[in-house]
Amino acid sequence: MQRSVEERVCVKDGLRMKKTEGKKLDLKSRVRRIPEFKGVVFWDITTLLKDKDCFRESIRLLAEHYRNKAIDVVVSNEARGFIIGAALAYELGVGFVPIRKEGKLPFKCVNLTYKKEYECDTIEVHEDAIEAGQKVLLIDDLLATGGTVKANIALVEKLGGKIVGIGFLIELGYLEGRKALGDKYDVYSIINFSTTKG
Repeated sequence: MQRSVEERVCVKDGLRMKKTEGKKLDLKSRVRRIPEFKGVVFWDITTLLKDKDCFRESIRLLAEHYRNKAIDVVVSNEARGFIIGAALAYELGVGFVPIRKEGKLPFKCVNLTYKKEYECDTIEVHEDAIEAGQKVLLIDDLLATGGTVKANIALVEKLGGKIVGIGFLIELGYLEGRKALGDKYDVYSIINFSTTKG
């Protein structure tokens, strides 16, 4: 398939990498809008992830924002958050820590139960996954109402981790999740949907 942008191959740190030149990739258009999924508008990132250029650009943009920060580990919530968080941790050269639903991790855990829109959920992390004072970058695929990321923050801080940033692939501006997080944290997203129409 012919692409609308020119690509050239460059060598960086001994690796062959494609560098995209020309017009900026439209990441937003690669997110599929599903108008009725479990009663809500659902923003499907699988269409972006399968496009190698868009996936690479998404991770590059997040890494560019956080590269000069002191970060020890990236922490992400299952499941789509793992995709973005692990790739970003690799790009930044730091460790990765998963937060999972209750009962999914094999070692001793610290857990937290929080209220979602219509139910309660319990998340957990290995008790030795984050050391006191470690600098943590929280990454997820989506910022909606802010409930899940607030629970992730509480769990990280319960272990003594210090949140140095919170990043998202997508932010649903119309749900005002950023307001729920307040001004304490550096919150960054690369795609913003201001209405349910996009």
